Formats: sequence, structure tokens, C-alpha cells
Amino acid sequence: MRTAVIFLILLSLAIADVAAQSRRARTVASTVSEVERSERPVRELYEEANGFRRKKFEEFAQKKIAYSDELRLVTEREQKQLAAKYAMAAEERTDLTTEDVYYKALLHWISENLDRTAASLTEYLARKDTVGEKAQTARSLLVVIHAKQKNFEDATRFLAEYDGNEPRRASEVSRMNNELAKAYVAAQSPAKAVQFADRAYRTSKSMLADPSMKARGLDELLDNGMLLFESYRDSDKAPEAEVALTDLRNVAAGVGASDLFYYAADKLLVYRIDQGRKSAAMEGYMSALIEAGKVFSNKAVANDAIRRLKAREKHYKLMAEPAFELTGVDRWFPGEPQTMASLRGKVVMLDFWATWCGPCFDAFPHLTEWQRDYGDKGLVVLGVTRYYGRAEGFSVDNPNEIEFLKRFREKYRLPYDFVVTRDQQAQIQYGATALPTAVLIDRKGIIRFIESGSSPSRMEEMHRRIKALLDEK
Repeated sequence: MRTAVIFLILLSLAIADVAAQSRRARTVASTVSEVERSERPVRELYEEANGFRRKKFEEFAQKKIAYSDELRLVTEREQKQLAAKYAMAAEERTDLTTEDVYYKALLHWISENLDRTAASLTEYLARKDTVGEKAQTARSLLVVIHAKQKNFEDATRFLAEYDGNEPRRASEVSRMNNELAKAYVAAQSPAKAVQFADRAYRTSKSMLADPSMKARGLDELLDNGMLLFESYRDSDKAPEAEVALTDLRNVAAGVGASDLFYYAADKLLVYRIDQGRKSAAMEGYMSALIEAGKVFSNKAVANDAIRRLKAREKHYKLMAEPAFELTGVDRWFPGEPQTMASLRGKVVMLDFWATWCGPCFDAFPHLTEWQRDYGDKGLVVLGVTRYYGRAEGFSVDNPNEIEFLKRFREKYRLPYDFVVTRDQQAQIQYGATALPTAVLIDRKGIIRFIESGSSPSRMEEMHRRIKALLDEK
């Protein structure tokens, strides 16, 4: 999970989500040109920096330059550098108005310099002529900054100040409480996170009533709903955790969001399996299928939810069951072939992948990091693929495909073994017909997790699962 000014602030918040991943941007200390030292209003400098990315992508579209993640990252980096340069130009002025101080803070915010953002916002709030809307936004950003820095006392103080003033915007309330809840979870204090996660979730639900905020509200509803579930789960409050997911599914049904309905239902089923309640989970699976067919007035939406759930049925059935031996293995390199039985005592991750699978590449950095970080703690990552008869766009026989796979492993510096099977049987056995699919097997040889895809949320969940399984004895 509006005036023109607020629109600009929200755009800056979206840009600054990268800052949530924790890197403070490099402040540009280079000499500022005479034009940038001029008396241009700081608001004008901010609006130029804030609109930089949009303007650049409009230019790319006109020039028919294809979008790519690399292009996006370069553009965002240039935007941050421009904002940092303009912020430093503003810092050098001695006659800043109250409004100038406010927009100077926002320039630091875009550049991801949290300390200077906080200092400028504090300076702004100390002025006597602050404006209500800007003052509230300043307080909301201070809550977010202090939460990110695990400064809970100041974060909660500014939240209380925000609550004691007007106007209070649902989007800001949701963001502040979300950041505080995440900070408490990261600090391993999930019980303290609950009250903030609950408020963030309730606020995002209220946003759905406003048609202009529905799309944003759904995104925040998912994030806040899962945060509330995780806060209860990690606080060992299973009934409350289930209620949170059930409510999220019900809300999704009410607004006709099949993807959100599926996501909440799936998390609830997996949670029950994790708790050792597999029979209840499978009963819940059948109930979710029936419910999906009833609660959605749009048949296409209902069919989408049903399709998503059915695609996971094999995984639900496999979880909490003993792992299978990999069938049809032809080559195993560079290590010696092993069996699932011989790997008992280890936490095993089977990564079903293919060289032609784009999302599979997204997982490589994570798999590499996990094998290197946790290999000595008992983690074994195995990259499982099969013969496809293709290499670098050409048809090849098995020996040449193996040579290609060896070069591929070296090129991407993958520190784990490759397992090559003759056919698709191993994939079918593990429900890995969609690539990539990851299977986590605990030290006792029991399948504990199966998930397809390589989205950031899935990578984060797999990482959490790996650490938890390694801690089990």
C-alpha cells in the first residue's frame, strides 16, 4: 500500500522504496555550477529532480529506446545524483525560506541521504510558519526515517505528533505504521510490531472505499496483511495469524481480486502444513476452491483464482512428505553423485532450472550467496536441469550440451553442483513443471517448502526458510 504537492511527495516515496533496501546514496560533493547556485526557488529544483525519471522515460519512448532494468537503474542513479547536487546547492544558501527548507529536505530524500533529510525536516518543523499539509508530510517522513534506522523512540514520538495534528492521510498513516512494524520485525520484536501492522492493515482496507486509491490500496493491503500475519506468526499467536489471512482472503473476494484471494489462501494452507496440520490444510484447499467459485461474480475472475490454486495442489500434497530420489540422473558435476538418503543431516535445496529460463537467472545471485554463506552450516544447493537438446541457440547432442553446461556454470561462477537428468520425470515428481521451482528438504529428508518463481518476496521467504531449517537439529 490529493493536491499537486502531495502527488509529488508520493512519487518521491515510490522512488525512495529503494532506500528501504538500506543503502544511503552517495552525496555529490562536486562543485556546483553558477546556474545551480542561482536564486532558483528550491521548490523548482525539487520539481526538476523529482520529474527527472518521468521526463527521461518519455524521451526514451520518443526515441524508441527499449525499456530494461539496467536502463531504469542508470536513470534512477542519475536522478539521485541530480537531487543530491541540488540539495547541496540549497545547503550553501543562507537565506532559505521555510518552504525552501522543506523542499531541500525532499531533495535529500530523493538522493537517499536519510540523515540530511531528517536534519532538514527537523529544521523545517522548528520554523514558526510551517503549513499544515507540509508539516504532516514532514512528520510522516521522520517516522519512516527513524523506523528505518531502528530509532523507535523518535519514530513513535513523531507518529504521536502526526496523530495529534491535521490533516491525516490514509496513505501516510499506512506507510508510517508499516515501516514501524517492519522495523520491529527486523529487530526480532514481532509482538511489538503487531499494533503497528494491525493499524497499517486497517488503514489500507479503508483506502479501498476510495476509487481513486483502490489500486494503491490493494498493493498496500497485501503488504500490510502479510506483515500482520507474519507479526502474529513470529509471536507464536497461531489463531490470530490464521484470522489475519482469512480476513485478507475475504477482503480480496469482496473487491474481486483473484490474485490477492489466491495469495492469502495459499499462505494459509502452507502455514497449516508448517504447523503439522496437513489434513486441515487439504480440507482448506478444497474449501478455497469451492469458495472461489461462489464469491466472485465475474466467472473469469473466479476461474483465475481456481486455476492458481489447482496449480499448487501437487505442492501441497508433497509438503511434509519424505523427499524422492531424483530419477533419471545422467550427469552430476563437479562433485560426486549423491542420493537424497546420503544427504540426510543436511538441508537440501533443489533448484529446478534451465539455461533458457530468464527468471532462473534472477535466482543465481541468491543461490550463490546462500551456498557460500551456509554451506559450512549444512546447506547443499543442487541445480537440477535436464537435456533440452539446445545450447546457445543451436541444436546439440548430449555430450555437447554437458560441455555447454560446464562452461555456463563457470561463466556465472555458480558454487554448487549441477544435476542433469535424461527426461522430465524428476520435475514431474516434484511438481516443478514451472521454472524455476525451489524445493527445500530438511535434515530428516522431509519436504518443507516448494515454490515457483524468483520474485523478491519469494527469495526473501526462501532465505527465511533456509535459516529456520538450518537452526533445526
